[in-house]
Amino acid sequence: MDLDQWISKVKDGQHLLEEELQLLCEYVKEILIEESNVQPVNSPVTVCGDIHGQFHDLMKLFQTGGHVPETNYIFMVSTSLLELNDVDMHFYNISFLDFYIFLNLWQGDFVDRGYNSLEVFTILLLLKARYPANITLLRGNHESRQLTQVYGFYDECQRKYGNANAWRYCTDVFDYLTLSAIIDGTVLCVHGGLSPDIRSIDQIRVIERNCEIPHEGPFCDLMWSDPEDIETWAVSPRGAGWLFGSRVTSEFNNINNLDLVCRAHQLVQEGLKYMFQDKGLVTVWSAPNYCYRCGNVASILSFNENMEREVKFFTETEENNQMRGPRTGVPYFL
Repeated sequence: MDLDQWISKVKDGQHLLEEELQLLCEYVKEILIEESNVQPVNSPVTVCGDIHGQFHDLMKLFQTGGHVPETNYIFMVSTSLLELNDVDMHFYNISFLDFYIFLNLWQGDFVDRGYNSLEVFTILLLLKARYPANITLLRGNHESRQLTQVYGFYDECQRKYGNANAWRYCTDVFDYLTLSAIIDGTVLCVHGGLSPDIRSIDQIRVIERNCEIPHEGPFCDLMWSDPEDIETWAVSPRGAGWLFGSRVTSEFNNINNLDLVCRAHQLVQEGLKYMFQDKGLVTVWSAPNYCYRCGNVASILSFNENMEREVKFFTETEENNQMRGPRTGVPYFL
């Protein structure tokens, strides 16, 4: 494999050949299988939130934070297509299950229009293959066969390769992605949030991760949960994971000697948001102008060798500014 040539090729807007993508995915799986469910990472490092197929904005992220391997990265991704439930479920006040049915009925109208999930995931795999010690990829709730068939990644692979093989190669890698990372033993990075079934980080270490994301349980919660201005736990309107509050987060941090939980998963208009009085949790969002219509800025959170934090903000690229956003009208049957 000529990884440098492949990286240049994808950055120039070309796709790998099908056999090249297959070889890359097999190679990266061999790297990922050696990583822990709680992958230790040393500072300095930069933490990134969701990308969601916004390839040109990912390139701007690297311009903002520095390129690999000069900068080390943790991606608390979802890399795949729009997580529309973050936006439209909020607007329409419907459950995840109802919205899932809605997308199945209305999918072809908007989900896969103008997005570059394949390029995003390919370039991250290439960087992982080329610089395995300098980039850590965490699994997100959209790194799922079920959701990628609904939100458009399956259709994107079919359109760009003429068959579903590329989708199969990529989704096989999903099962090998690690669940969390811990920076210098004091900052836990995870895509979604906490779980009532997990009090100790050691409980994350023993989860069997080489599978599709379950519909419930601790694995599911790590991918799907959200912080809320409550004390303990509440049912999540997403229909998966939990809402968790200040006391839960503070106790988890104290038990595990953590200073901070970093997570992604939720659109933040200002790009980054600390939660709770002790600021023991932060949400990092790295997809500017999400859905090509939300108008939000994006951020990355850097930790230097002394674990001092610096937030770097960035806005969308001109290429993504020209993308056509999805329809906003709600169909009558909802």
